[in-house]
Amino acid sequence: MRLVVQRVSRANVSVEGRPVSEIGPGLLILVGVGAGDDDPTALAERLAEKVAHLRIFEDADGKMNRSLTETGGAALVVSQFTLYADTGKGRRPSWTEAAPPEVAEPAVEAFARSLEGRGILVGRGVFGAHMRVELTNDGPVTILLEA
Repeated sequence: MRLVVQRVSRANVSVEGRPVSEIGPGLLILVGVGAGDDDPTALAERLAEKVAHLRIFEDADGKMNRSLTETGGAALVVSQFTLYADTGKGRRPSWTEAAPPEVAEPAVEAFARSLEGRGILVGRGVFGAHMRVELTNDGPVTILLEA
């Protein structure tokens, strides 16, 4: 499982021109599930714990010393199979390293539910849809996580 975690002042997702989800300050989290992930639900739980307590928000002294749970920020979780693009050969990416939808969708949802279980307000994209994601990256702060 791979995550791209971006600290945002705001983010939103729309599908076919209609708003789906929107958050204020918090994290936009792009989630990719790999075909070789042994137990995606366990990985989702472990990564949710890491994300919830990742100290990437500023304290009163301007140091990145506070977590999402400490700031009361929200999370916007968006599935992103393209995080598993293999561009090693040719010019067209291969997606064979990405998990099939029947594995990936429940894993992404397990990640979102695990964040909610930690008291975080979670917005979601629409699995498998062509989404428009808008964000204002705060910092910018972008972290890559993999389990």
